[in-house]
Amino acid sequence: MNAMSRQQPKASDFLQDALTGLSGAQKILPAKYFYDAAGSALFEAITALPEYYPTRIELALLRAIGPQLRAAIGPDSLVVEFGAGSGEKAELLLRALDRPAGYVAIEISASALDGALLRLRAAFPGLPVCAIEGDFSVMAELPLGLVPGPRLGFFPGSTIGNLTPPEAEQFLCGKRAMLGADGAFLIGLDLAKDPAILIPAYDDAQGVTAAFNLNMITRLNAELGAGLDEALFRHEARWNSAESRIEMHLVARAAQTAHIAGQTFSFRPDESIHTENSYKFTPAAFKALAARAGWRIEACFRDPQDWFGVFLLRPA
Repeated sequence: MNAMSRQQPKASDFLQDALTGLSGAQKILPAKYFYDAAGSALFEAITALPEYYPTRIELALLRAIGPQLRAAIGPDSLVVEFGAGSGEKAELLLRALDRPAGYVAIEISASALDGALLRLRAAFPGLPVCAIEGDFSVMAELPLGLVPGPRLGFFPGSTIGNLTPPEAEQFLCGKRAMLGADGAFLIGLDLAKDPAILIPAYDDAQGVTAAFNLNMITRLNAELGAGLDEALFRHEARWNSAESRIEMHLVARAAQTAHIAGQTFSFRPDESIHTENSYKFTPAAFKALAARAGWRIEACFRDPQDWFGVFLLRPA
């Protein structure tokens, strides 16, 4: 099972999503396009920032709850991670489990995937590993030939918060079919809290998150020839209380024009491109979302401040 499959989005996907997203009254670009090599490196830097609490708390939780996870999940599980990142969280999970049968990493960023594989193969030399470079949100089935055993989905980082509620429900429903009737799903979730805590996590003092967001303009220019001036955009994090989400925007400082594939897109001063949502959940809201998708919550582990949770789901 030690193999890699390349299913990454094609350049034409970025082109089509840019043409569609920049044509609307509210310009948008899907957050998955943050994660080229430069964006993935910037995101790893974000996770170490003092303002960005989710990674720090989730890692601490995974270290603390290892014995409970080992008992609840049982032996011989095949771990399937949606968004492998650096592989640090997967390493903690695999060390906690009883005789994991194998590990499948699904990751859109080639550089992040390569780094995760190096880390995990060094940490677990005999563990069967399968790597899939692609968009986990649209993947309906896993490849054939995986090791047998119950499947444990792993979705850390509160990445589910990047999906709209209908998208999140569709994702959870699809992964229930993928993981099977005897499977389980371990999901990290950023919990609702004071916006005074949330906003700095997405607008840090060092400007790393701003650089991460502005890298989207760099990609538009480098890959699609948009001809935008990156200096004429600024990063902005907004709290949308009605939707219980942080929004990231790229706001035009002055009027300018993008040219992509023969089409022209004009920006007014203060007009924005909406690049990311990060929904924040109450446990009750997540329980209801999971139930609509056919899951029940078997266990919930939260930090003492109640800022972040790790939820273990089973098919209802």
